[in-house]
Amino acid sequence: MKLPLHIQNLPPYMPIEPFEVLSVRYGRDPEHIIKLDANENPYGISPAAHRALAELDFPHIYPDPESRALRAALSKFTGVPIENLLASSGADELIDLITRLLLEPGDKVVNCPPTFGMYSFDTELNGGQVVDVMRRPDFSLDMDGIRTAVEQTHPKLLFLTSPNNPDGSLISPDMLAELLALPVLIVLDEAYIEFADTNDTLGSSLTNITRVPDLENLIVLRTFSKWAGLAGLRVGYGAFPAWLMPTLWKAKQPYNVNVAASATAIASLEDVDYIVKIIACLRAERIRLMVGLNRISYLRTYPTFSNFILCRVIDRDAARLKSDLAEKYGILVRHFNKSGLRDCIRISVGKPEHTEALLQALSDYEKKIPDR
Repeated sequence: MKLPLHIQNLPPYMPIEPFEVLSVRYGRDPEHIIKLDANENPYGISPAAHRALAELDFPHIYPDPESRALRAALSKFTGVPIENLLASSGADELIDLITRLLLEPGDKVVNCPPTFGMYSFDTELNGGQVVDVMRRPDFSLDMDGIRTAVEQTHPKLLFLTSPNNPDGSLISPDMLAELLALPVLIVLDEAYIEFADTNDTLGSSLTNITRVPDLENLIVLRTFSKWAGLAGLRVGYGAFPAWLMPTLWKAKQPYNVNVAASATAIASLEDVDYIVKIIACLRAERIRLMVGLNRISYLRTYPTFSNFILCRVIDRDAARLKSDLAEKYGILVRHFNKSGLRDCIRISVGKPEHTEALLQALSDYEKKIPDR
């Protein structure tokens, strides 16, 4: 038996590893590891979410296949009718589900790298062909390139992220309006939108999720992994046009959101005032971290509206820098070395003490003779 050729040739997605694996690898207790490599919320889940986990009523009973209580809470939170909302095991599940449902072998999908790797991964996994339209050097979208790609390849999907991962840039309203005028279904991933606001509305002034019911060609994805600290529980959601909902209900796994994830997500939505304060702390720390990083001579930072900062490494080996930070200081950052991201590291925003430890390590590293 042979696997299909597109599966044999599929490059693996490289996930980030958890504390217990890293603890063994680096010989450090988890409390002595500063994890700034996966954009997780360093403050963890809210007190209400903790209580919900501790007080689960029916963990031995299968969850509601329609996640009705969670979707009702999400409808209140987002202003999107419950009929247009689908809950999921992280936004990743929805990316896979969308590509699985909409793509036939050979169908084209426009992707705008550097960006989140799961868009191309799931496209290829499900037999589609990725049409890459590279972002400009400042990570803005190449609008002419996207228009040409849509006109010439007639794609089924266009994946976009705002704020974009890994640089943190936003798509402007005017640019999105131009994109929505194209004959293609747009999947807009807003995994980090809650960090983009300058006020306490958790992204509500910037999100496009409320537009979905009125548009035929827009899907918006969101997650609890970042702002609510539920990365380990895997819970996300999407807003979909009405024409797609019946097919989604037929195709999704029946019990895709487990009872612990559902309970903590609902509790998080009931504890928004607490989480707003945490997000404010992370926004303030992002500014402080940016100021500190800009003082490091061998780093060039990029503007960001998210909970991470992308840096290009100058006159140093970026891979060696990442490795030395981990092995000598117990500080984990993400390293990139692919098209559009050569010699780059991405640093998640942590607590003040994390910033201080990182900046001290980077300052010590600055005194070393460049290794290239």
